[in-house]
Amino acid sequence: MAKKSASSSPAAIHIGISDKDRAAIAGGLSRLLADTYTLYLTTHNFHWNVTGPMFNSLHAMFMTQYTELWNAVDPIAERIRALGHAAPGSYAQFEKLSSLKDVPATPPKAMEMVALLAQGHEAVARTAREVFPVADDADDQPTADLLTQRMDIHEKTAWMLRALLED
Repeated sequence: MAKKSASSSPAAIHIGISDKDRAAIAGGLSRLLADTYTLYLTTHNFHWNVTGPMFNSLHAMFMTQYTELWNAVDPIAERIRALGHAAPGSYAQFEKLSSLKDVPATPPKAMEMVALLAQGHEAVARTAREVFPVADDADDQPTADLLTQRMDIHEKTAWMLRALLED
């Protein structure tokens, strides 16, 4: 029987967070990643398909938002990896993990897009908020910091989108 080399087996992770806590945090971050990616895809879809009198402003705003979301997925996935777990990355995994529904096949009207995106940002903020106590209780400051930043961004974006819906 051949011996396994040290490089062929996974190295133990000793960062001051228990295996159980790392698994729970990675699970929560996986849900956040799925929500973030789903919202990214929805926002990009709406950027492509928005029409109407507010086309120029919404098209540009959606581009800013999907770019921010795109830039968010990598740090979330890399934090999952740093905790010693595989990051989900398939549509099937995201569909199972995400709290967000897929968008309708027929693009909605512009203000319905705005409302759906506001609801999406609120949902992602809720997911981040659900994971925060798990990270905080485990004394996982990097994850807590990441979650705090995500909550701030999603709550502000939801507010700005809701402002467009007011009379």
